[in-house]
Amino acid sequence: MKYKKFGKTALKVSQLCLGTMTFGSNFYNIGAVNEELALELVKKAVNAGVNFFDTADVYSFGESETILGNVIKKLGLNRHEIVIATKVRSGSSIKAFENKGDINNIGLSRKHIFESIDASLKRLQIDYIDLYQIHGWDILASIEETLDALNDLVKMGKVLYIGCSNWSARHLIKALYLSKAKNLAEFVSLQAYYSLAGRDVEHELLPLCKEENLAFLPWSPLSGGFLTGKYTKENSKPQNARRSDFNFPPIDERAYDLIETLDDIAKQKGLSIAQLSLAWLLSKKEVTSVIIGANKITQLEDNLNSINIKLNDDEINALESVTRPKTLYPQWMYDRQNQNRDTFEY
Repeated sequence: MKYKKFGKTALKVSQLCLGTMTFGSNFYNIGAVNEELALELVKKAVNAGVNFFDTADVYSFGESETILGNVIKKLGLNRHEIVIATKVRSGSSIKAFENKGDINNIGLSRKHIFESIDASLKRLQIDYIDLYQIHGWDILASIEETLDALNDLVKMGKVLYIGCSNWSARHLIKALYLSKAKNLAEFVSLQAYYSLAGRDVEHELLPLCKEENLAFLPWSPLSGGFLTGKYTKENSKPQNARRSDFNFPPIDERAYDLIETLDDIAKQKGLSIAQLSLAWLLSKKEVTSVIIGANKITQLEDNLNSINIKLNDDEINALESVTRPKTLYPQWMYDRQNQNRDTFEY
């Protein structure tokens, strides 16, 4: 395993993070891992050098956190040797999640944040969260209310670091500078969707993380299983496959051309398409830790083996050329105005 410094902090995390969205039984068709299998998955990950685990209170509505907490206890893992991340924002009950009641058990109000942290700590059976992440934008909550609440959690010792997920660049930069101005705990990381089939973060969010020295954590690095090779132009909805009934994250038609390119290179290198897709993400300097998930030991083993794969420039260019995002204004103007500027010599 390889490790990276976590953004501007002195924390070190494994470059592969075990995501536990699959732990549980009540979250779309994703929650499919019981405690017995979860124990084997966590044990396999730890033995491979993984020290970073990501969950959320909304995953199977608390069941994922409960299973992870039980597994950590059963395996006797030392608390100081692992980094645990969880999240708050989404409805913590089915009623709240579906907007059918339980109206304050959702969002980023001070009330919901304070109640959620205590519930997460209890389910995980720990005294503090290493990384507490805002799980999305809440149109009803002001940034100030949310940041003040998170800062108090840090002061109380319930949270060590704070981060956000699924935020826009404008909201993230506003939060960072409000925190500086008010001397509050600052976000140290962004968790966002990023894969070869979904590269929107390259427009603004990835450059922002680089400039502000934020840790960057890609979620769904295989685009909800699309980048495994089971989905093709000829068979876009294979039977009993997760994405066949749940098109998330969304993909466009170019992704099928990408599969063909991935397949060619994977065969040349003797790799799986999933390994090659993860290796591409791991080659990005801006990426701190890639969040992988699995509901089978064989899947996890395959993903873990991506850590030592090296791609040359030609292979990276071949992959990137298929799904390269269109350069948007004002970035194309930036590029035009700054041609050769970084090579100017006095």
